[in-house]
Amino acid sequence: MASVREFGKALSQPFGAPAAALETFIEVPFMIGERRVFPDGLIRATRGSRSWTALVEVKTGTNALEASQLEDYLDVAREHGFDALITISNEIPGMIGAHPTAVDKRKLKKVALHHFSWSEILTAAVVQKEHRGVADPDQAWILGELIRYLEHPKSGAMSFEDMGASWVPVRDALSAGTLRASDKGVAEVASRFDALLRFAGLRLGRQLGSEVLPALNRAEAADPAARSARLVSELVKDGHLRGGLRIPGVVSDLEVIADLRANTITASFSVDAPKEGRPTTRINWLVRQLKEAPDGVRVEAVPVRSSTGPAELLGRVREDSAVLVPPSGRDIKTFVVTRSVPLGAKRGSGRGTFIDSMLTAIDCAYSEIGQSLKAWSATPPKLRPTQVVETEPGIDSSLPSAALSSQDND
Repeated sequence: MASVREFGKALSQPFGAPAAALETFIEVPFMIGERRVFPDGLIRATRGSRSWTALVEVKTGTNALEASQLEDYLDVAREHGFDALITISNEIPGMIGAHPTAVDKRKLKKVALHHFSWSEILTAAVVQKEHRGVADPDQAWILGELIRYLEHPKSGAMSFEDMGASWVPVRDALSAGTLRASDKGVAEVASRFDALLRFAGLRLGRQLGSEVLPALNRAEAADPAARSARLVSELVKDGHLRGGLRIPGVVSDLEVIADLRANTITASFSVDAPKEGRPTTRINWLVRQLKEAPDGVRVEAVPVRSSTGPAELLGRVREDSAVLVPPSGRDIKTFVVTRSVPLGAKRGSGRGTFIDSMLTAIDCAYSEIGQSLKAWSATPPKLRPTQVVETEPGIDSSLPSAALSSQDND
Protein backbone atom coordinates (compact mmCIF):
# COMPACT_ATOMS: atom_id res chain seq x y z
CA MET A 1 0.00 0.00 0.00
CA ALA A 2 2.86 2.37 0.74
CA SER A 3 4.89 1.39 -2.33
CA VAL A 4 2.10 1.42 -4.91
CA ARG A 5 0.38 4.76 -4.49
CA GLU A 6 -2.69 4.01 -6.65
CA PHE A 7 -3.34 0.76 -4.78
CA GLY A 8 -2.95 2.42 -1.40
CA LYS A 9 -5.44 5.12 -2.33
CA ALA A 10 -7.93 2.58 -3.70
CA LEU A 11 -8.01 0.78 -0.34
CA SER A 12 -7.75 3.69 2.10
CA GLN A 13 -9.75 6.55 0.57
CA PRO A 14 -13.16 4.81 0.85
CA PHE A 15 -12.53 4.74 4.61
CA GLY A 16 -11.89 8.49 4.84
CA ALA A 17 -8.14 8.78 4.28
CA PRO A 18 -6.92 11.88 2.42
CA ALA A 19 -5.38 11.52 -1.05
CA ALA A 20 -1.79 11.28 0.14
CA ALA A 21 1.13 8.88 0.24
CA LEU A 22 0.75 6.29 2.99
CA GLU A 23 3.13 5.55 5.83
CA THR A 24 2.91 1.94 6.99
CA PHE A 25 4.28 0.19 10.08
CA ILE A 26 4.08 -3.39 11.36
CA GLU A 27 3.51 -4.70 14.90
CA VAL A 28 3.58 -1.36 16.68
CA PRO A 29 3.44 -2.01 20.49
CA PHE A 30 0.77 -0.34 22.63
CA MET A 31 -0.12 -0.62 26.31
CA ILE A 32 -3.59 -1.40 27.67
CA GLY A 33 -3.31 -1.11 31.42
CA GLU A 34 -0.54 -3.53 32.34
CA ARG A 35 -0.76 -5.48 29.07
CA ARG A 36 1.19 -4.91 25.89
CA VAL A 37 -0.64 -5.52 22.59
CA PHE A 38 0.69 -5.67 19.06
CA PRO A 39 -1.69 -4.86 16.21
CA ASP A 40 -0.41 -6.30 12.95
CA GLY A 41 -0.08 -2.91 11.32
CA LEU A 42 -0.61 0.84 11.40
CA ILE A 43 -1.39 3.05 8.40
CA ARG A 44 -1.13 6.84 8.33
CA ALA A 45 -2.00 9.34 5.60
CA THR A 46 -1.18 13.03 6.06
CA ARG A 47 -2.08 15.89 3.76
CA GLY A 48 -1.56 19.42 4.95
CA SER A 49 -2.93 19.74 8.46
CA ARG A 50 -5.15 16.67 8.10
CA SER A 51 -3.96 13.29 9.33
CA TRP A 52 -5.76 9.93 9.20
CA THR A 53 -4.53 6.87 11.11
CA ALA A 54 -5.81 3.30 11.23
CA LEU A 55 -4.72 0.15 13.03
CA VAL A 56 -4.74 -3.10 11.05
CA GLU A 57 -5.43 -6.67 12.23
CA VAL A 58 -4.89 -9.59 9.83
CA LYS A 59 -5.93 -13.26 9.85
CA THR A 60 -5.12 -15.85 7.18
CA GLY A 61 -6.33 -19.35 6.37
CA THR A 62 -9.28 -20.48 8.45
CA ASN A 63 -8.37 -18.26 11.41
CA ALA A 64 -11.27 -16.06 12.47
CA LEU A 65 -11.17 -12.59 13.98
CA GLU A 66 -11.62 -12.48 17.76
CA ALA A 67 -13.99 -9.98 19.35
CA SER A 68 -11.87 -9.51 22.50
CA GLN A 69 -8.75 -8.74 20.47
CA LEU A 70 -10.59 -6.26 18.25
CA GLU A 71 -12.08 -4.52 21.27
CA ASP A 72 -8.60 -4.10 22.72
CA TYR A 73 -7.44 -2.46 19.50
CA LEU A 74 -10.51 -0.22 19.43
CA ASP A 75 -9.60 0.94 22.92
CA VAL A 76 -6.03 1.67 21.77
CA ALA A 77 -7.31 3.62 18.75
CA ARG A 78 -9.68 5.68 20.91
CA GLU A 79 -6.98 6.44 23.47
CA HIS A 80 -4.54 7.66 20.82
CA GLY A 81 -7.08 9.51 18.72
CA PHE A 82 -6.82 7.15 15.73
CA ASP A 83 -9.60 7.12 13.17
CA ALA A 84 -10.23 3.45 12.41
CA LEU A 85 -9.45 -0.23 12.87
CA ILE A 86 -9.22 -2.22 9.63
CA THR A 87 -9.45 -6.00 9.71
CA ILE A 88 -8.46 -8.44 6.96
CA SER A 89 -9.42 -12.13 6.91
CA ASN A 90 -11.00 -14.77 4.70
CA GLU A 91 -14.40 -14.09 6.29
CA ILE A 92 -16.89 -12.52 3.85
CA PRO A 93 -19.89 -10.78 5.42
CA GLY A 94 -23.19 -11.31 3.66
CA MET A 95 -23.80 -7.56 3.34
CA ILE A 96 -21.52 -4.79 2.08
CA GLY A 97 -20.34 -2.62 4.96
CA ALA A 98 -21.10 -5.28 7.59
CA HIS A 99 -18.40 -6.73 9.82
CA PRO A 100 -18.03 -10.49 10.37
CA THR A 101 -17.29 -10.09 14.08
CA ALA A 102 -19.74 -8.66 16.62
CA VAL A 103 -18.10 -6.19 18.99
CA ASP A 104 -19.34 -3.86 21.74
CA LYS A 105 -20.98 -1.03 19.79
CA ARG A 106 -20.09 1.46 22.49
CA LYS A 107 -16.46 1.15 21.39
CA LEU A 108 -17.42 2.35 17.89
CA LYS A 109 -18.56 5.81 18.93
CA LYS A 110 -15.23 7.46 18.13
CA VAL A 111 -13.43 4.77 16.09
CA ALA A 112 -14.69 3.23 12.84
CA LEU A 113 -14.42 -0.52 12.25
CA HIS A 114 -13.86 -1.65 8.65
CA HIS A 115 -13.26 -5.04 7.07
CA PHE A 116 -11.62 -6.44 3.94
CA SER A 117 -11.79 -10.06 2.87
CA TRP A 118 -8.68 -11.34 1.13
CA SER A 119 -10.85 -11.76 -1.97
CA GLU A 120 -11.55 -8.02 -1.90
CA ILE A 121 -7.85 -7.23 -1.52
CA LEU A 122 -6.98 -9.48 -4.46
CA THR A 123 -9.78 -8.00 -6.57
CA ALA A 124 -8.65 -4.44 -5.83
CA ALA A 125 -5.07 -5.35 -6.79
CA VAL A 126 -6.05 -7.02 -10.08
CA VAL A 127 -8.47 -4.25 -11.08
CA GLN A 128 -5.87 -1.56 -10.32
CA LYS A 129 -3.02 -3.25 -12.21
CA GLU A 130 -4.84 -4.81 -15.16
CA HIS A 131 -7.67 -2.35 -15.78
CA ARG A 132 -7.05 1.05 -14.17
CA GLY A 133 -3.27 1.02 -14.47
CA VAL A 134 -0.25 1.93 -12.37
CA ALA A 135 1.83 4.87 -13.61
CA ASP A 136 5.23 3.73 -12.39
CA PRO A 137 6.55 0.48 -13.98
CA ASP A 138 8.41 -0.53 -10.81
CA GLN A 139 5.26 -0.04 -8.73
CA ALA A 140 3.27 -2.07 -11.27
CA TRP A 141 5.79 -4.91 -10.88
CA ILE A 142 5.48 -4.77 -7.08
CA LEU A 143 1.69 -4.96 -7.31
CA GLY A 144 2.01 -7.88 -9.74
CA GLU A 145 4.13 -9.74 -7.18
CA LEU A 146 1.47 -9.16 -4.52
CA ILE A 147 -1.14 -10.64 -6.88
CA ARG A 148 1.13 -13.60 -7.61
CA TYR A 149 1.54 -14.20 -3.87
CA LEU A 150 -2.16 -13.89 -2.99
CA GLU A 151 -3.13 -16.26 -5.81
CA HIS A 152 -0.78 -18.98 -4.54
CA PRO A 153 -2.71 -21.78 -2.76
CA LYS A 154 -0.35 -21.64 0.23
CA SER A 155 -0.58 -17.89 0.81
CA GLY A 156 -3.44 -18.25 3.31
CA ALA A 157 -5.58 -15.90 1.23
CA MET A 158 -8.25 -18.45 0.40
CA SER A 159 -11.26 -18.31 -1.86
CA PHE A 160 -14.76 -19.14 -0.61
CA GLU A 161 -14.44 -22.80 0.38
CA ASP A 162 -17.22 -23.86 2.74
CA MET A 163 -20.98 -23.41 3.08
CA GLY A 164 -20.72 -23.99 6.83
CA ALA A 165 -21.55 -26.80 9.23
CA SER A 166 -25.31 -26.19 8.94
CA TRP A 167 -25.47 -26.78 5.17
CA VAL A 168 -25.98 -30.56 5.21
CA PRO A 169 -28.47 -30.66 8.14
CA VAL A 170 -30.57 -27.88 6.56
CA ARG A 171 -30.61 -29.65 3.18
CA ASP A 172 -31.59 -32.94 4.81
CA ALA A 173 -34.41 -31.30 6.78
CA LEU A 174 -35.65 -29.57 3.62
CA SER A 175 -35.71 -32.89 1.74
CA ALA A 176 -37.61 -34.52 4.62
CA GLY A 177 -40.13 -31.67 4.76
CA THR A 178 -39.30 -30.88 8.39
CA LEU A 179 -37.41 -27.59 7.95
CA ARG A 180 -38.72 -24.65 9.98
CA ALA A 181 -37.64 -21.01 9.98
CA SER A 182 -36.76 -21.27 13.68
CA ASP A 183 -34.45 -24.27 13.17
CA LYS A 184 -30.84 -23.86 14.15
CA GLY A 185 -28.60 -23.19 11.18
CA VAL A 186 -31.18 -21.85 8.71
CA ALA A 187 -30.08 -18.24 9.19
CA GLU A 188 -26.44 -19.33 8.89
CA VAL A 189 -27.13 -20.99 5.51
CA ALA A 190 -28.87 -17.83 4.29
CA SER A 191 -25.91 -15.72 5.42
CA ARG A 192 -23.41 -18.06 3.74
CA PHE A 193 -25.40 -17.87 0.50
CA ASP A 194 -25.17 -14.07 0.54
CA ALA A 195 -21.44 -14.32 1.29
CA LEU A 196 -20.98 -16.70 -1.65
CA LEU A 197 -22.88 -14.28 -3.88
CA ARG A 198 -20.54 -11.46 -2.82
CA PHE A 199 -17.52 -13.68 -3.49
CA ALA A 200 -18.89 -14.55 -6.94
CA GLY A 201 -19.29 -10.83 -7.67
CA LEU A 202 -15.71 -10.10 -6.62
CA ARG A 203 -14.46 -12.99 -8.74
CA LEU A 204 -16.39 -11.81 -11.79
CA GLY A 205 -15.30 -8.22 -11.17
CA ARG A 206 -11.64 -9.25 -11.32
CA GLN A 207 -12.19 -10.61 -14.82
CA LEU A 208 -14.24 -7.64 -16.02
CA GLY A 209 -12.34 -4.83 -14.34
CA SER A 210 -15.63 -3.50 -12.95
CA GLU A 211 -17.23 -3.38 -9.54
CA VAL A 212 -19.84 -6.17 -9.44
CA LEU A 213 -22.14 -5.76 -6.44
CA PRO A 214 -25.03 -7.74 -4.94
CA ALA A 215 -28.35 -6.54 -6.37
CA LEU A 216 -30.41 -5.38 -3.38
CA ASN A 217 -33.51 -3.24 -3.23
CA ARG A 218 -33.54 -0.21 -0.95
CA ALA A 219 -35.29 -1.99 1.91
CA GLU A 220 -32.81 -4.86 1.95
CA ALA A 221 -29.80 -2.55 1.65
CA ALA A 222 -31.04 -0.47 4.58
CA ASP A 223 -32.06 -3.44 6.75
CA PRO A 224 -29.87 -6.57 6.47
CA ALA A 225 -32.18 -8.36 8.92
CA ALA A 226 -35.08 -7.99 6.45
CA ARG A 227 -32.95 -9.51 3.71
CA SER A 228 -32.04 -12.46 5.95
CA ALA A 229 -35.68 -12.97 6.97
CA ARG A 230 -36.76 -13.08 3.31
CA LEU A 231 -34.08 -15.62 2.43
CA VAL A 232 -35.06 -17.84 5.36
CA SER A 233 -38.76 -17.60 4.48
CA GLU A 234 -38.20 -18.53 0.81
CA LEU A 235 -35.87 -21.37 1.75
CA VAL A 236 -38.39 -22.93 4.13
CA LYS A 237 -41.43 -22.35 1.90
CA ASP A 238 -40.08 -22.98 -1.62
CA GLY A 239 -36.65 -24.51 -1.12
CA HIS A 240 -35.13 -21.51 -2.93
CA LEU A 241 -32.12 -19.33 -2.19
CA ARG A 242 -32.45 -16.24 -4.37
CA GLY A 243 -30.11 -13.33 -5.04
CA GLY A 244 -28.65 -11.19 -7.79
CA LEU A 245 -25.58 -9.39 -9.07
CA ARG A 246 -25.44 -5.89 -10.55
CA ILE A 247 -22.92 -5.74 -13.38
CA PRO A 248 -22.12 -2.34 -14.94
CA GLY A 249 -23.28 -1.92 -18.53
CA VAL A 250 -25.42 -5.09 -18.66
CA VAL A 251 -29.09 -5.01 -19.74
CA SER A 252 -30.36 -6.23 -16.34
CA ASP A 253 -29.28 -7.63 -13.02
CA LEU A 254 -28.16 -11.26 -13.08
CA GLU A 255 -30.74 -13.18 -11.04
CA VAL A 256 -29.57 -16.39 -9.39
CA ILE A 257 -31.92 -19.00 -7.90
CA ALA A 258 -30.66 -22.10 -6.14
CA ASP A 259 -33.55 -24.59 -6.04
CA LEU A 260 -32.57 -27.10 -3.35
CA ARG A 261 -35.61 -29.28 -4.04
CA ALA A 262 -35.10 -29.52 -7.80
CA ASN A 263 -31.28 -29.64 -7.38
CA THR A 264 -30.84 -26.93 -9.99
CA ILE A 265 -29.20 -23.50 -10.09
CA THR A 266 -30.51 -21.00 -12.61
CA ALA A 267 -28.92 -17.71 -13.63
CA SER A 268 -30.93 -15.39 -15.86
CA PHE A 269 -30.97 -12.02 -17.56
CA SER A 270 -34.06 -10.05 -18.65
CA VAL A 271 -34.27 -7.70 -21.62
CA ASP A 272 -37.18 -5.58 -22.84
CA ALA A 273 -38.58 -6.70 -26.19
CA PRO A 274 -38.60 -4.30 -29.18
CA LYS A 275 -41.66 -2.06 -29.27
CA GLU A 276 -42.24 -2.46 -32.97
CA GLY A 277 -42.54 -5.29 -35.47
CA ARG A 278 -44.39 -8.60 -35.50
CA PRO A 279 -43.95 -11.06 -32.59
CA THR A 280 -41.65 -13.33 -34.62
CA THR A 281 -39.59 -10.31 -35.66
CA ARG A 282 -39.06 -9.42 -31.99
CA ILE A 283 -38.13 -13.01 -31.17
CA ASN A 284 -35.63 -13.20 -34.03
CA TRP A 285 -34.09 -9.94 -32.79
CA LEU A 286 -33.27 -11.73 -29.53
CA VAL A 287 -32.09 -14.97 -31.15
CA ARG A 288 -29.58 -13.09 -33.31
CA GLN A 289 -27.92 -11.81 -30.15
CA LEU A 290 -27.52 -15.29 -28.66
CA LYS A 291 -25.14 -16.73 -31.25
CA GLU A 292 -22.73 -18.01 -28.59
CA ALA A 293 -25.40 -19.49 -26.30
CA PRO A 294 -25.95 -23.26 -26.30
CA ASP A 295 -29.22 -24.81 -27.44
CA GLY A 296 -30.04 -25.74 -23.84
CA VAL A 297 -30.54 -22.13 -22.74
CA ARG A 298 -34.16 -21.43 -21.81
CA VAL A 299 -35.99 -18.45 -23.34
CA GLU A 300 -39.28 -17.09 -22.00
CA ALA A 301 -41.42 -14.47 -23.75
CA VAL A 302 -43.45 -12.58 -21.15
CA PRO A 303 -46.43 -10.67 -22.63
CA VAL A 304 -47.78 -7.38 -21.32
CA ARG A 305 -49.97 -7.57 -18.19
CA SER A 306 -48.56 -10.98 -17.30
CA SER A 307 -45.77 -12.39 -15.14
CA THR A 308 -45.15 -15.55 -17.19
CA GLY A 309 -45.31 -16.53 -20.83
CA PRO A 310 -44.38 -19.23 -23.35
CA ALA A 311 -40.95 -20.77 -22.72
CA GLU A 312 -38.79 -23.00 -24.90
CA LEU A 313 -35.17 -24.08 -25.23
CA LEU A 314 -33.10 -21.88 -27.50
CA GLY A 315 -32.45 -24.73 -29.94
CA ARG A 316 -36.18 -25.09 -30.59
CA VAL A 317 -36.63 -21.33 -30.93
CA ARG A 318 -33.84 -21.22 -33.50
CA GLU A 319 -35.79 -23.73 -35.60
CA ASP A 320 -39.17 -22.02 -35.24
CA SER A 321 -39.49 -18.62 -33.59
CA ALA A 322 -43.29 -18.93 -33.60
CA VAL A 323 -43.16 -21.30 -30.59
CA LEU A 324 -42.61 -18.26 -28.34
CA VAL A 325 -45.52 -16.20 -29.69
CA PRO A 326 -48.02 -15.70 -26.82
CA PRO A 327 -51.27 -17.54 -27.60
CA SER A 328 -53.20 -14.66 -26.03
CA GLY A 329 -52.16 -12.42 -28.91
CA ARG A 330 -50.69 -9.84 -26.52
CA ASP A 331 -47.45 -8.05 -27.38
CA ILE A 332 -44.26 -9.46 -25.89
CA LYS A 333 -43.01 -7.16 -23.13
CA THR A 334 -39.89 -8.91 -21.83
CA PHE A 335 -37.60 -11.80 -22.66
CA VAL A 336 -36.05 -13.83 -19.83
CA VAL A 337 -32.99 -15.87 -20.84
CA THR A 338 -31.87 -18.52 -18.34
CA ARG A 339 -28.85 -20.80 -17.97
CA SER A 340 -29.25 -23.85 -15.71
CA VAL A 341 -26.67 -26.15 -14.13
CA PRO A 342 -27.06 -29.12 -11.74
CA LEU A 343 -26.80 -28.17 -8.08
CA GLY A 344 -23.89 -29.75 -6.23
CA ALA A 345 -24.74 -31.26 -2.86
CA LYS A 346 -21.45 -31.04 -0.97
CA ARG A 347 -20.72 -28.12 1.35
CA GLY A 348 -17.06 -27.53 0.42
CA SER A 349 -15.36 -26.37 -2.76
CA GLY A 350 -14.43 -28.35 -5.86
CA ARG A 351 -16.27 -30.61 -8.27
CA GLY A 352 -19.71 -31.74 -7.16
CA THR A 353 -20.14 -28.97 -4.58
CA PHE A 354 -22.75 -26.26 -4.24
CA ILE A 355 -20.07 -23.55 -4.39
CA ASP A 356 -18.65 -24.84 -7.68
CA SER A 357 -22.07 -25.20 -9.29
CA MET A 358 -23.08 -21.67 -8.29
CA LEU A 359 -19.89 -20.13 -9.67
CA THR A 360 -20.26 -22.16 -12.86
CA ALA A 361 -23.86 -20.99 -13.36
CA ILE A 362 -22.86 -17.33 -12.94
CA ASP A 363 -19.82 -17.58 -15.24
CA CYS A 364 -21.74 -19.42 -17.97
CA ALA A 365 -24.72 -17.06 -17.80
CA TYR A 366 -22.54 -14.00 -18.20
CA SER A 367 -20.23 -15.38 -20.91
CA GLU A 368 -23.00 -16.98 -22.98
CA ILE A 369 -25.84 -14.49 -22.41
CA GLY A 370 -25.11 -11.34 -20.42
CA GLN A 371 -22.16 -9.99 -22.39
CA SER A 372 -24.04 -10.45 -25.68
CA LEU A 373 -27.42 -8.89 -24.89
CA LYS A 374 -28.05 -5.28 -25.86
CA ALA A 375 -31.12 -3.18 -25.24
CA TRP A 376 -33.36 -2.43 -28.21
CA SER A 377 -33.43 1.10 -29.55
CA ALA A 378 -35.89 2.52 -32.05
CA THR A 379 -34.72 3.51 -35.51
CA PRO A 380 -34.48 7.33 -35.72
CA PRO A 381 -37.23 8.84 -37.92
CA LYS A 382 -36.07 9.99 -41.34
CA LEU A 383 -36.77 13.36 -42.92
CA ARG A 384 -39.39 13.30 -45.64
CA PRO A 385 -37.92 13.96 -49.10
CA THR A 386 -38.77 17.36 -50.57
CA GLN A 387 -38.52 18.15 -54.26
CA VAL A 388 -39.06 21.35 -56.15
CA VAL A 389 -42.40 21.13 -57.99
CA GLU A 390 -42.83 23.13 -61.19
CA THR A 391 -46.07 25.10 -61.51
CA GLU A 392 -48.18 24.49 -64.57
CA PRO A 393 -47.34 26.59 -67.61
CA GLY A 394 -49.25 29.84 -67.80
CA ILE A 395 -49.73 30.18 -63.99
CA ASP A 396 -48.04 33.12 -62.35
CA SER A 397 -45.67 31.62 -59.77
CA SER A 398 -46.00 34.74 -57.59
CA LEU A 399 -49.64 34.01 -56.85
CA PRO A 400 -50.32 32.79 -53.23
CA SER A 401 -52.20 29.80 -54.56
CA ALA A 402 -49.05 28.64 -56.32
CA ALA A 403 -47.10 28.24 -53.00
CA LEU A 404 -45.66 24.71 -52.62
CA SER A 405 -46.95 22.30 -49.99
CA SER A 406 -45.58 19.06 -48.56
CA GLN A 407 -48.58 17.38 -50.15
CA ASP A 408 -47.70 18.47 -53.71
CA ASN A 409 -45.83 15.21 -54.34
CA ASP A 410 -48.71 12.99 -53.20
